[in-house]
Amino acid sequence: MAVVAYFSMEVGLDPRMPTYAGGLGVLAGDTLRAAADSGVDMVGVTLLHRRGYFRQKLDAGGRQTEEPVDWRVEDFLAELPKRVAVTLEGRTVRVRAWKYELEGASGVLPVYFLDADLAENSDADRTLTHYLYGGDARYRLCQEVILGIGGVRMLRTLGYSGISRFHMNEGHSSLLVLELLEEQARAAGRQAISREDVLAVRKCCVFTTHTPVPSGHDRFPIETARAVLGDGPLFTFEKQCLVEGLLNLTFLALNFSGYVNGVAMKHGEVSREMFGGYAIDAITNGVHPPTWTADEFQALFDRLIPGWRRDPFSLRYALSIPRADVWNAHTGAKRRLIARVLRDGGTELNPDVFTIGFARRAATYKRADLLMHDLERLRRIAATGPLQVVYAGKAHPRDEGGKAMIESIFRARNLLGSRVPVVYLQNHDMELSRLLTSGVDLWLNTPQPPLEASGTSGMKAALNGVPSLSVLDGWWVEGHLEHVTGWA
Repeated sequence: MAVVAYFSMEVGLDPRMPTYAGGLGVLAGDTLRAAADSGVDMVGVTLLHRRGYFRQKLDAGGRQTEEPVDWRVEDFLAELPKRVAVTLEGRTVRVRAWKYELEGASGVLPVYFLDADLAENSDADRTLTHYLYGGDARYRLCQEVILGIGGVRMLRTLGYSGISRFHMNEGHSSLLVLELLEEQARAAGRQAISREDVLAVRKCCVFTTHTPVPSGHDRFPIETARAVLGDGPLFTFEKQCLVEGLLNLTFLALNFSGYVNGVAMKHGEVSREMFGGYAIDAITNGVHPPTWTADEFQALFDRLIPGWRRDPFSLRYALSIPRADVWNAHTGAKRRLIARVLRDGGTELNPDVFTIGFARRAATYKRADLLMHDLERLRRIAATGPLQVVYAGKAHPRDEGGKAMIESIFRARNLLGSRVPVVYLQNHDMELSRLLTSGVDLWLNTPQPPLEASGTSGMKAALNGVPSLSVLDGWWVEGHLEHVTGWA
């Protein structure tokens, strides 16, 4: 069977492994889990982020600071003896791989974590894979060489010769096309890359673009690119990857992929407008139901919809589950969330009060503070029926706007006081996300359209019987039925 190699800068496999930052990594993990369930012959490739994304600390005013995350790699991954090398700034950097065995309903799927922390590398080079989305442009580009070029070399060294597709989950791994081009030329006994090599690489590459936000597309100064990569094959294809004097890895992926997709029907339209002249399809993101369904609902589905774990489409029969059973499952999930809020937030919420949840990456376009835009109106709404709000979400360490948005929520919380209790939980991760999406009464999502590519947290809420109140953007354009699945 032909193998699919799935490359992603971040992958969320276990909340105790801080190898993901947010939606992109969680989506990657769900994709790999779905492949393991359905028997797709796939292998995952990512980087080993020893210091993680970061641990978030919020002070009394909502000011965010960051700390590295320490975790024991050996508790989750098995080191492999094979080594490969990449060239960075003219230096040879050695890379090893650690293997994670992802167990699914149809077997075990291997995920390989690339690691430059080896004694034979310099002290600086040993840290190149440590931090997810850390460092400066040079650091990030070095990481992407290790992921893309090093990833292909590692797969070959591990014996993966029959890979039929290389799937790039966002543009971070798109330098893999350079390695594939050189492989094609070497196999033909040539030093120069030909048109036939380009066509062969396009045939085996797939690219998923995830964001209409410019910051989501990696761009590097040409001087940095030449310093890190040297005068290799990249600069033979300047028209395909240099945009406005910058190395643009999204355009590299677009130009060397035979198939490109956005992550929702609306996002496909937006992407075709952004990247005129490219054929960009749309495959709406999904989530892995067993991962995101609360224990109470898992037990309910096991009893009334047997087989849902292997056939998630059978969950359409959830419409026939007695409402009392749904309510009992929901109240159990809500009690567990409220216990977590008390433990971590120090606030005792009332389980009988209508609870709104909002947990997203704290980026300004996601507008986490939109609910607090008119506090007097919010007070009037709460006077007709009490409500409480639970927030979570990290801002990127260099995103001052995102950090300011968190502080504005804290200020609003103080002004609202007991009339509308508001809690902001630290360190949003997969475990907390599962509690939030199952334990609140309403899932809120307020992005600035059309900047929400997909936004799958509302799908996780839906698996747990929680409706959404969301801006009509991303997947919600397709999932929204007014007064049925939620509200626009």
